[in-house]
Amino acid sequence: MEAMARFHYTAIDQTGNERGGVLEAPTAEQAAAQVKQSGLFPTCVAAEAAADTELPAGARRHHPLVLGRPVGARVLGEFTRQLGTLVQAGLPLLRSLQVLGRQERQPALRRIIEELGEAIAAGESFSAALGRHPRVFPKLYVGMVRAGEAGGRLEVVLLQLARFMEKAERIRRRILAAMCYPAAVMTVTVLIVAALMLFVVPKFRVIFAEQLHGAPLPGLTQAVMEASSFIGGNVLWIVLVLGGACALQAALRATARGQQWVGALLLATPLVGELVRRTAVARFARTLGTLMANGVPILQALEIARDTCGNAVLAAALTAVHGRVQGGSAVAAALAATQCFPDMLVSMVSVGEETGALAEMLVRVADAYDDEVDTAVGGLTSLLEPLMIVFLALTVGTIVIALFLPIVRIIQTMS
Repeated sequence: MEAMARFHYTAIDQTGNERGGVLEAPTAEQAAAQVKQSGLFPTCVAAEAAADTELPAGARRHHPLVLGRPVGARVLGEFTRQLGTLVQAGLPLLRSLQVLGRQERQPALRRIIEELGEAIAAGESFSAALGRHPRVFPKLYVGMVRAGEAGGRLEVVLLQLARFMEKAERIRRRILAAMCYPAAVMTVTVLIVAALMLFVVPKFRVIFAEQLHGAPLPGLTQAVMEASSFIGGNVLWIVLVLGGACALQAALRATARGQQWVGALLLATPLVGELVRRTAVARFARTLGTLMANGVPILQALEIARDTCGNAVLAAALTAVHGRVQGGSAVAAALAATQCFPDMLVSMVSVGEETGALAEMLVRVADAYDDEVDTAVGGLTSLLEPLMIVFLALTVGTIVIALFLPIVRIIQTMS
C-alpha cells in the first residue's frame, strides 16, 4: 500500500471562481486527478511540508520577519498594481502571487508574499491572509480586498487601491519636500550659531579684555558674551534638555491624551493648522469614498476612514459621527454636529446623500482638497524661503555686529 501524503491545491470551478483545499494522495499527479474528478480545473498542487503536519489544525507556520527596511508605501503600491494587472489578465490569484514572489527583490515583502501564497493554498481567503500582516497591510487595504472578494471584482479593487496609495504617497512626498528647505535652513542656523558661540566669541572675549583694559562693552556685545558663557558652561545640560524634549514628544504621541493635545496644537497653529486640516479631510474623504464605492458598509467604512485621517482631534470627531450614523442620523448632519469639518465637505456630503452618489461626491471633495493642499504647500514654501533666509541673516548678523562694535572702539583708541 502506497504511503499517502497531504497536498494543498488551488483550482478553478465551472463559474471561473478560484477554490482551494487539502487532500491526501500518493503522488501529486493522483492528487491533481482527484481534483479533476470533482469537476475542478487544478492550477496548483503542492505537497505539504512534513514540518507543517505537526502544527495544530488550522494553524499556519509563519517565518520570522526579515530584518531591514519595512515595506514602504511606494513598494506596496507597486506590488498592488502588479497583482491587480496579473489578476485582470486572467491569471489565478495564487499563480500571480507566485510570479510576484519570485521577482520581488525586497526580502521582507518576498517572505510576506510567500506566506500569502501558503495561506491561499491552504484554503484561506486573500483578505484573511492579508489580515495576518497588519503592520504591512492597513485596515483600509484589507477592508477593500474583502469587499472586492465579496463582489467578485478583486482585480478592479486592487487597481483602485494602487491608484489610491500612489496618490497618497505623492502628496506625502510633496509635503515632505516642502518642509525640507525650512528644516535645512534651521539646522544650518543652529550649527553656525553654536560654532560662533562656542569657539569664536570666547576668543574675542580675551581680545577685548586685553585691548580695552576692563572698559565696559556695548550692551549688545555684553549680551552675546553672556549668552556664549551660558552655552559654553551648560552644553551637556542643553543637549539633555533637547533630548528630553524629543523623548517627551515621542511619549506624548504614544498616548491617546498626548495625541489629542498634539493634534489640537497643530490645528491651532497659524498657517500650518489649516494645511493639516485640509490634508486630514482630503484623506478622510478619499478613504471613505473609495471604500463605499467598493461596497464596504458605511459604518465599517467610517471606522477605517477614522483610523487613517491622521489627526487625533478629527478622529475623535469621526468617532462621534460613527455613533450618530449608527443611531440613524445622516452622514452630513453628523459631520455638521461636530463643528470640526469644513462647510464644503458637509454640503457635498449632503448633496451626495440626496442624489445617491455619496461615494462619488466624497472622491470629488478629496480631489478639491488635494488641489488646495498643493496650492497651500506651494504658497507656504514660497513664504517660508525668504523668511528663513532673513532669520538666518538676522541671527548671524546680530552676533557679527556685536563683535564688531568693540573692534571699532579699539581702532578709535589706537588711532
